[in-house]
Amino acid sequence: MLAATTALPGCASFRWPWHDEPPPATEPAPADADNAPPPRVIEPEVERRKIKVAKIDQENIEVGGFYGVMSVDDFGSNPVYGATLTYHVTEDFFFRAEGGQTKLGMTSFEILNPGSDPLNLGTDRRLTYYGLSIGYNFLPGEVFIGRNLAMNSAFYVLGGVGSTKFADDERFTLNFGAGYRILPTDWLAVSIEVQDRVYESDIFGKNELVNNLEARLGLTVFF
Repeated sequence: MLAATTALPGCASFRWPWHDEPPPATEPAPADADNAPPPRVIEPEVERRKIKVAKIDQENIEVGGFYGVMSVDDFGSNPVYGATLTYHVTEDFFFRAEGGQTKLGMTSFEILNPGSDPLNLGTDRRLTYYGLSIGYNFLPGEVFIGRNLAMNSAFYVLGGVGSTKFADDERFTLNFGAGYRILPTDWLAVSIEVQDRVYESDIFGKNELVNNLEARLGLTVFF
């Protein structure tokens, strides 16, 4: 009995020679780096958008005309028209030469005294002016008409010198003003502008500073 009890623990470690055993574990052979397949490149499937680039002309010369109303001091408000020639030095600065003409109305004295002509103007009541100005574009942006139409636009200011002629006399003139320009196409511009033309006049017997206010609508093309 004692011998059997003593032999039992040994049986736990005893293995029969015909007992199936798993083969000993072996380490995998190292892969050959030279024969390894190249890494696979995954091409992203992105749908490309068609972008239409605006064709903006590079012309710097702008030519056109304008029509509006001019209020001449003590001569009333009358239609004014003229032409402009502009050279754009940069996107911000430009030079402009312009000339315009209006017809003077009747003075307050002539209205109170019908038939009188104290200034001897007769039937030739034209007032002509010309000037050279420098301008500056600021606040560039776009104006939207509906949901699908957008046009480039910009505010601008300008000022310069020139001459005003009427009643057989020419007067040195300062001008300054501001405007708003819209470009429906790359070669056409529409502008709304207000200017003041200031000069000294003694036509009524004493020197005084005269302000002639002008509001106009302009249409110009680029070359």
